[in-house]
Amino acid sequence: MALDEGNGVWKSGRGRGRRTPKGRQYDDQALEEVQALLGERPRRRDLLIEFLHLIQDRYGHLSAAHLRALAHEMRLSMAEVWEDASFYAHFDLVKEGETPPPDLTIRVCDSLSCELAGAQALKDALEAGHDPSKVRVLRAPCMGRCDTAPVVEIGHRHVDHATPETIAETIAAGDFHAVIPDYERLEAYRANGGYAALEELRQNGDWEAVQEKVLESGLRGLGGAGFPSGKKWGFVRANPGPRYLAVNGDEGEPGTFKDRYYLERVPHLMLEGMLIAAWAVEADKCFIYMRDEYPAVLHILAEEIAALEAAGIVAPGYIDLRRGAGAYICGEESSMIESIEGKRGLPRHRPPYVAQVGIFNRPTLVHNVETLHWVARVCREGPEVLNSTELNGRKGLRSYSVSGRVAKPGVYLLAAGSTIRDVIEAAGGMAEGHTLKAYQPGGPSSGLLPASMDDIPLDFDTLQPHGSFIGSAAVVVLSDKDSARAAALNMLRFFEDESCGQCTPCRSGCEKAVKLMQADTWDQPLLEELCQTMVDASICGLGQAAPNPILLTMKHFPEEV
Repeated sequence: MALDEGNGVWKSGRGRGRRTPKGRQYDDQALEEVQALLGERPRRRDLLIEFLHLIQDRYGHLSAAHLRALAHEMRLSMAEVWEDASFYAHFDLVKEGETPPPDLTIRVCDSLSCELAGAQALKDALEAGHDPSKVRVLRAPCMGRCDTAPVVEIGHRHVDHATPETIAETIAAGDFHAVIPDYERLEAYRANGGYAALEELRQNGDWEAVQEKVLESGLRGLGGAGFPSGKKWGFVRANPGPRYLAVNGDEGEPGTFKDRYYLERVPHLMLEGMLIAAWAVEADKCFIYMRDEYPAVLHILAEEIAALEAAGIVAPGYIDLRRGAGAYICGEESSMIESIEGKRGLPRHRPPYVAQVGIFNRPTLVHNVETLHWVARVCREGPEVLNSTELNGRKGLRSYSVSGRVAKPGVYLLAAGSTIRDVIEAAGGMAEGHTLKAYQPGGPSSGLLPASMDDIPLDFDTLQPHGSFIGSAAVVVLSDKDSARAAALNMLRFFEDESCGQCTPCRSGCEKAVKLMQADTWDQPLLEELCQTMVDASICGLGQAAPNPILLTMKHFPEEV
């Protein structure tokens, strides 16, 4: 093929040829800007989402010119880069000729707890009070701050118990960085015996003995699945290396904020538990996947991982901190792994399971943040730290995230056999003027139970006979002043927004359910048929659990529907 500069790039064949390859051409200035942001970082495919964050943070949006330059720099197609960026809610894509979003964006949380606290009225007031060309007001899914509802996020700064006045004060101050709370740093943690258990295990430890200790404690996966934690270690070690460990910090279930609570106070308990688990399975690398809604936690972890490296506790680069981008589905372990690999967070079909084929197709141990918090405590204090507590025939402790119509929302560490009455009592009782009507025991996926069912231990395996489950123990309390029907609709709208769209039963089912639930009277036979289809045919837990709010509302609150 001869090249003729006068007639075009390709001279063989008929016609005048092309001066450039097909598709968008990169812009030299945009390429220079992208290269400056990426610096000396390796141009690996799995870092694509991290690079998109760099551009979004610097320019406030992702322009087509910057995306094309990034595709060129990483030797990827524009289609790959665009489909990744468009999957995640925290990326603002701007096509050629479109106006970029305003410099200031206010995200108003619309989860159930925030809605109960007046989030919709707050959003309406903000939209009426700001010029949309200068300030963008968006609704956003749960930010993991349900104890201080209603909540908004401006830049990376959260405003708790938000009002139009406190938001105006925050804007006037002009500081939109995350507020970093006081927390236990590495020096203080080590002074209290931290990492001694890890060092002892590295020198003389028997991983099977540690696994047995964790099993004896009764520790189960606290992200919601409840699988016996120690058993995973043997499954992963049974597969040839290299092996990886992944920490699932994508705490996106509305009503859940326990992981943030612990990480903003005692981050090294999780980090030591992670390193113990990594030692047990001989992991070559640890990945921490943390949701983007937790900027303070991301800052804390970056600081303390650097401190661990400086202290020689881990080798530089052994812990890889990854930042989510606003996708609830990435709380599902295989979706999280896809995102760690720099792709869209679409759930994988199973088998194979991630213990066999995980990150980069290697055996991968996945643990939740709080699970690893307890791994460290069990190794330091013995299995008795969990199994010595017993209530209502249940052993262990649970961290309940409590919000809604209670006097003192927050995280409460209680016996695993606690009932909703025990949980409400720990949270200071019902809010003044409110009487218990219903409660969500474990996030929207668990649906709603009536006040009459107040004697059930809120633990693994106790709620399944009632069509519910404990999940991540995200307890939201509703009162006689609330509508169960409206609460169920709020939950289904969340699932509609957060469905990844991969499978039709979930994608179309959630959308159809929302439309049916907006009718004056619910078509219950049709809704039941729709729910059964979603349960039977959805790929992952989102579509399988989304019908629970519908089914339990029809069962326990028939007068409302």
